[in-house]
Amino acid sequence: MSKTGALDLASGLGGKLEKNEVLSAVEKYEKYHVCYGGEEEERKANYTDMVNKYYDLVTSFYEFGWGESFHFAPRWKGESLRESIKRHEHFLALQLDLKPGYKVLDVGCGIGGPLREIARFSYTSVTGLNNNEYQISRGKELNRVAKVDRTCDFVKAEIEIGDGLPDIRMTGKCLEALKQAGFEVIWEKDLAENSPLPWYLPLDKSHFSLSSFRLTALGRFITKNMVKALEFIRLAPKGSQRVQDFLEKAAEGLVEGGKKEIFTPMYFFLARKPLSATE
Repeated sequence: MSKTGALDLASGLGGKLEKNEVLSAVEKYEKYHVCYGGEEEERKANYTDMVNKYYDLVTSFYEFGWGESFHFAPRWKGESLRESIKRHEHFLALQLDLKPGYKVLDVGCGIGGPLREIARFSYTSVTGLNNNEYQISRGKELNRVAKVDRTCDFVKAEIEIGDGLPDIRMTGKCLEALKQAGFEVIWEKDLAENSPLPWYLPLDKSHFSLSSFRLTALGRFITKNMVKALEFIRLAPKGSQRVQDFLEKAAEGLVEGGKKEIFTPMYFFLARKPLSATE
């Protein structure tokens, strides 16, 4: 069960960082970006540090506002965000043709919301690969709560060095990289294209939803002032407001990119190692 309360948000802010280190971590993370004078090459060179600081700072906010699964999903009219996310995770399990007893690797697993849902749906064992210590510890705690800790686990390792988040790839480059790595692409599609509701709708301030209230303009306004109050009374570490601020900017950028159709978080591909002549 995901964290839901203000005190849970405050206690988780900063992840594995000491509370008195949060503000300096925010400042260092911000300096990696162009609007603060940062350079792309510096972001690439310091990828591991940048990504770990980011997820230490934002994971509690993600869980508070979005839930345990940190991804978007195609969504039908009348379907809640949570329902669409769960359905999309079932879609992934079906595309992989998972069978009971299979062992599955989830690369870049967050706190493990998708791996827990897929494990329960397909009766498989799923291992999550992550390079952030706080997300792994949180994921293990949620595995115990969901009673899947015997079949699901996490491994800490570097996922990519240099090209994870510092820049964004075109979909054609993704396909090219798959083929260069020796994979056969069975099919690929931007699943956002045929979604009845736009993927960015939960973040659009002009949209209101009771089921995703914390993501609405009013919900975000309340969260912002709640974080301000928690920081003022020192229940949340200094720098928490600035984390909320750059997440707000990120949300606005995602909505704008989605409306202009220059960015998608739902590019899907199914690939496999080429079959041998005997298979």
